[in-house]
Amino acid sequence: MGTTSGGAAAQAGTAWAVDSHTTLYCVIGDPVRHSKSPVMLNRAFQETGVNGMYIAFHIMKERLGDFAAGVRAMGIRGVNVTIPHKLDIMPFLDEIDESAEAIGAVNTIVNEDGRLIGFNTDGIGYVRSLKEEAEPELAGKHVLIVGAGGATRGILYALCKESPGRITIVNRTPERAQALAEAFKGSADLRAIGWDRLRDACAEADIVINTTPAGMHPNVDEVPFDPSWLKPGTVASDLIYNPLTTRFLSSAEDRGCRIHGGLGMFIYQGAYAFEYWTGVPAPVAAMRETVLEALGRER
Repeated sequence: MGTTSGGAAAQAGTAWAVDSHTTLYCVIGDPVRHSKSPVMLNRAFQETGVNGMYIAFHIMKERLGDFAAGVRAMGIRGVNVTIPHKLDIMPFLDEIDESAEAIGAVNTIVNEDGRLIGFNTDGIGYVRSLKEEAEPELAGKHVLIVGAGGATRGILYALCKESPGRITIVNRTPERAQALAEAFKGSADLRAIGWDRLRDACAEADIVINTTPAGMHPNVDEVPFDPSWLKPGTVASDLIYNPLTTRFLSSAEDRGCRIHGGLGMFIYQGAYAFEYWTGVPAPVAAMRETVLEALGRER
């Protein structure tokens, strides 16, 4: 963890203000204006008294090198990286943490006196949320992951450390699922299957995780597959947090499944980043409250 930066930090609970000691933090993406990270992280600074400010920068791929130089020149302490830059930012960093190296993507950067270090907090944020909100014991469980995109890699990395009984990956392009299974071979009992075997896999799974964008706002009526394939008692998990309860999850709940939405993953990946940057425990409850308020204003 880093140390509290930005000069003298105000005492927790005092008025939050920008001054000449304020340290800058940011999120980059393309697009990025939809991001709830600024409201969430600025609430964290306010709540803890860390003298920081967090804003969003819309950065195009061809300007990533310029951006990295700017982070060093301006002393920006921390950066969150969102789609589509999690892979492309890596060549511009000085060091990649073991987790980000294994996952093949960076979502958090810590600036240590001009040395940029890349981390990935997506997977650990997801697993922490899953264990706290739905299933505290993952050892021995059969996990089915639907989708083989960038988010799946981080989740796989973190899940493999929980000693699952088996992890099955299914994707409409089976070669992508197979590539992920090969990448993490040896970390757990992993297998890749084709979409035609999804229904049978649902019948065997203790936990089913949707990592696809099906059901994300504004396409709220979409589902990744037929929820009636799930057996009662299964944990149905979705990475989407807007809407908070997707149609996939509401249908799974009607089937007698336990459900787990994506809000916790979003909160915790931000909480881990905050702690890497500041060395201060993240005010998770306040961060969650602020994101819920922001989502509520959009409805």
